[in-house]
Order: sequence, then C-alpha cells, then structure tokens
Amino acid sequence: MKKLALVFSIFLAVCIVFDVAAQKDPKAKVVLDGMSQKYQSMKGFTASFDYTYADEAGASDRQSGEIAVKGNQYRLKLPDQEIFNDGKTVWTFIETPTYKEVTINDVSQMEGELTPSNIYKMYETGFNYKLLADKTFQGKQANVVELDAQKSNAPFQKVKLMIDKNTKDLLGWEMFDGQGGSFSYAFKNLKPDPNIPDTHFVFDTKQHAGVEVIDLR
Repeated sequence: MKKLALVFSIFLAVCIVFDVAAQKDPKAKVVLDGMSQKYQSMKGFTASFDYTYADEAGASDRQSGEIAVKGNQYRLKLPDQEIFNDGKTVWTFIETPTYKEVTINDVSQMEGELTPSNIYKMYETGFNYKLLADKTFQGKQANVVELDAQKSNAPFQKVKLMIDKNTKDLLGWEMFDGQGGSFSYAFKNLKPDPNIPDTHFVFDTKQHAGVEVIDLR
C-alpha cells in the first residue's frame, strides 16, 4: 500500500511539474523576450494608434490617438483625454467644450494596471502564455502570443499580442476583461526617439487656465 501511495505521489508530482511547464510556452517566451528587449533598448519612442472598445452587447467605440514612451514615463493622447505619467505622478486631463479638469494620482495608486510603458514586459509576472498560429496584421506577418491571467480577479483575463515576425515590433494587442468587454490597439508610425524631454510627461496647470484640479494623492 505504501509503495502504491509512493508511486501515485511521484506520478502526481510529475504531472504538476509538466502542467506548470506547459503554462509557460518556451516558443512564446522567445518571441516575447525578443519584443521586450527591442523596446527596452529603444530608450524612447513615439507612435500613433487606433483604439477600439467593444462591450458584450456588441456596441463599440473607435478612436485614434498618439503615444510617447520613455522608460517608465509615458504620455497618451486621445480626443478628449490626455494622460501624463512622469514615473512618479499620473495626471489625467479631460477637456470638453464645457469644462476642463485634471485628476492627480501617485503612480503607486495605479499599480497592476496595463500601461503603454509596461505592455511590452507585462508577461513577466502574473500571466501564463502560449504561441498561437501566425496571422497577417496591418499587412505584416505577425506572431500571436496569448497571455492568460493567473488570478481570477485580474483586470484583464486574456491578452493577445501581435508581434512582427521580422522586426519584433509590437504591432498591436487585444485585451479581454472576462465580462464580455474587449479592447484593441493597433500601433502605427512607430519611431524611436530617445531624446524626448522629461517635461513632455509632466502636466503643467499654468498652461491650462481654468482647469479644475482633483488631487487624490
């Protein structure tokens, strides 16, 4: 009986080890590491992008924007909203024809969120990943890597990254919140730019007369 229990324990341990290894597809990791290393070596870049949100009912919203990234700093511009992040503070500026307001948070309050400055290394913690079939994306051959959240309460349960097979550029990604909502981003006109000044990532209230400031720090 003891021998049977021992054999069963060994078999179970082997299965667990195999299952854990299977959750981290080594082929996918090669693709992800190549993409991540490229972006970290850039030091900084700018790009334009298309953004689409679709809910469970099928309603969707499409917008275009601009992005600048330098290390852990980023500036994200959408039609009525602009987000500034200098690595310590996050300013969310909203401007409409009737009002202007900026909400201020510490970066630590935003931990765990996917941002333009961490999307290319998000796979390193909190996700399992696997390589899916290649696809044509924006007219280019792309590797498709699917990330699955390890925790059921993660903001996004599934993320798909489209990575250029030849250049290792991150062409776009799709995020699924597990409640029927999906977010899609497609990069365009990506340009390395290591000389973006740090002031580009800081919101200056003096340049926006009449803005309401909501400081949540």
